[in-house]
Amino acid sequence: MQAIVWHTCLTSILESSAMKRVLQIFLLACFAVGCSTDKGAELKLLPATDFQTTVDGKKTDLYTISNGNLTMQVTNFGARVISLWTPDREGKMADIVLGYQNIDRYINNTGERFLGSVVGRVANRIGRGEFTLEGKKYKTPLNNNGQTLHGGDKGLDMVAWDVVEVTESSIAFAYIAPDGQDGFPGNLSINMKYSLTADNKFVVTYSATTDATTVVNLSHHSFFNLKGEGGGTITDHILQIDADYITPVDKNLIPTGQLMAVEATPFDFRTAHAIGDMIDFDNEQLHNGRGYDMNWVLNRKDDGQIVKVLSLYEPKSGRNMEVYTDQIALQFYSGNFFDGSYNGKYGDPLAFRESVVFETQRYPDAPNHSNFPSIVLKPGEEYKHTCIYSFTIK
Repeated sequence: MQAIVWHTCLTSILESSAMKRVLQIFLLACFAVGCSTDKGAELKLLPATDFQTTVDGKKTDLYTISNGNLTMQVTNFGARVISLWTPDREGKMADIVLGYQNIDRYINNTGERFLGSVVGRVANRIGRGEFTLEGKKYKTPLNNNGQTLHGGDKGLDMVAWDVVEVTESSIAFAYIAPDGQDGFPGNLSINMKYSLTADNKFVVTYSATTDATTVVNLSHHSFFNLKGEGGGTITDHILQIDADYITPVDKNLIPTGQLMAVEATPFDFRTAHAIGDMIDFDNEQLHNGRGYDMNWVLNRKDDGQIVKVLSLYEPKSGRNMEVYTDQIALQFYSGNFFDGSYNGKYGDPLAFRESVVFETQRYPDAPNHSNFPSIVLKPGEEYKHTCIYSFTIK
């Protein structure tokens, strides 16, 4: 089955009428997955023209990549994954990530800001928006209940990334986060790549260098529902996480600095079970996050090796997703702050607990806890991070 990148002027040529619009979507689907199967007709690929604009002097666009079985659409605005089509056990395709239908929904956002994006330069939260580095105190924007979330006001998700290379099954990005952006020191030069491999893996790789001592903790923020966007609750998804501890949080979701054993708590996913089994228990941590929204300390050495840390299974479709990483922690968020008041790209409400996020990373608020592994990056050093979402059928 042929898989190609479909990113040409065809989209603009076919934009003039409703009939041509239908033809455009059909052709895009055919080129993405091959016209010889029914699979192509199932894909509701979005037109590139709906993602073409200029942000801070840089052009944005939409790119389609495929390995012949998985098909992904990505915009360089925030390096966002807009859609990810995968088959179920009967070969039926569904888009299993949440997203919006055009670039304006992401730029002028009134809903969830971080759908499908890269987050950083410090993912997760920084308590009170402040930290000290080499004796100097830094202040970062308070964009989440008096804390800094996912890098601040601009972060890495609200900028247009340079597209370095596009192939049939991969796209490479680059961005230099300037010294002082969102209050962080140093010019941080980042390279990132998304790849769809022959064995149905979505691989995210990061590397970064700096010209001044800074802090770095990047992550990916796709919201998954293995039934498909708008497919209903994720509380029946079967989850397993290889972690003996979490980093407990206060009411503002800032780590206390302690480690808490998961044994005999609602956070014990060492043996696979449904997400909803204990999500509504009377537990302080669950109350703080309105469900699951905390960091699991993975059972692995900080040695740079890539290992399997998580599996997620949806029984009805048979879709199974595994997460592999070289990172030491993982944030699991169960979509607790969605309320259905705004819709996704196909018109369905983005509703309470109808998506999950798995962010491989280091510990949240690390600069403010001396006992947490460091996220400091110095000149001459290189930050590296790999996260793999692997898709199979049961």
